[in-house]
Amino acid sequence: MTQTSPRFPHIVVHTPALDGSRRVTEGDVILGVASHLDDVTEILRLADLHWIEVEDSECIQWQGGGPDEWPGLSEHHGLSEAPPDRGR
Repeated sequence: MTQTSPRFPHIVVHTPALDGSRRVTEGDVILGVASHLDDVTEILRLADLHWIEVEDSECIQWQGGGPDEWPGLSEHHGLSEAPPDRGR
């Protein structure tokens, strides 16, 4: 009888989009879209991967910044928080 080794997931938290959100995938499957670190934790919980330590796991590959980097539109383009006054 052969024994299979346990499968460890390879989770990717992708580079932030313009709105700061990040896709969370396992292989070719999109698990969800996160806007904050807590969202990643919840996405993994819903995928029955609650045992993964989000900030400190070798199972997670962080692209475009680590777990503390959630830039929004203004940080991507150097824009101010308020949109410019267009004289309306």
